[in-house]
Amino acid sequence: MLTNLGLQMLPTRYFPEYAKRIKGMDLDMLLREVPKVEITTDTFGFYASVASVFSSKIEGEPIELDSYLRHRFLQGKYKPDYTRKVDDLNTAYQYARENRLTLKNVLRAQALLTRNLLPKHRRGKIRTGHEIIVNAEGRIEYTAAGAAIVEAETEKLFADIALLLESTLTPEESLYAASMIHLVFLKIHPFEDGNGRTARLLEKWFLSEKNGETAWYIPSERYYYQYLSEYYRNVHIGQDYDSLDFERCLPMLLMLPTSLLPNQSQ
Repeated sequence: MLTNLGLQMLPTRYFPEYAKRIKGMDLDMLLREVPKVEITTDTFGFYASVASVFSSKIEGEPIELDSYLRHRFLQGKYKPDYTRKVDDLNTAYQYARENRLTLKNVLRAQALLTRNLLPKHRRGKIRTGHEIIVNAEGRIEYTAAGAAIVEAETEKLFADIALLLESTLTPEESLYAASMIHLVFLKIHPFEDGNGRTARLLEKWFLSEKNGETAWYIPSERYYYQYLSEYYRNVHIGQDYDSLDFERCLPMLLMLPTSLLPNQSQ
């Protein structure tokens, strides 16, 4: 049972209330039905492209889905600057599909998705400096885990992930854990750049190992973008890492199961 695992970084005490909130959902059926298509490399490529576009749009990339799909599958011609960051993230999704979820492999995936975000010597590495997130008005929105603890906190998170991957979880527990991994990873903010893209990839990566290939086709990135103001508000559970208030976590955690419902992500 999730609450008995003794996890270091991922709070489990909110799971009973989470389970009450999603009681009416048949998550086992919803996960099996996403999507009702034959799983092939071409199918994965399409859904990875959709995920990459919307995860990139969350970060402010000026990319449109129809244009990117034309670029990927119909040889549409666009300036490299328009597509290259989404191409990098798409490559990271492909890498994740083919490799086990470990910290070492997440570092490799982050190096892939930041090829046009960071200099080569800073890709795929835990940051060594402090990290703050500034909003559009120039005010400090959040101060991430300090430089002295960021590597240790990241390693503890991935120790939790390894334990979860070895454990038997219900669909409800898997979705709760995936969303909490997403949230805690964002709050640690272990990299100089690409943290949001990596967090959303990590959520899917975990679910694919726990619930199978169809997890890659959950339209979560699209849903988070469609409800972007709520997504930003829900992940904001404190001004700094040392004073996070996980009592506020449920709205964020509930977004993932909601994205599974029919007609939520069009």
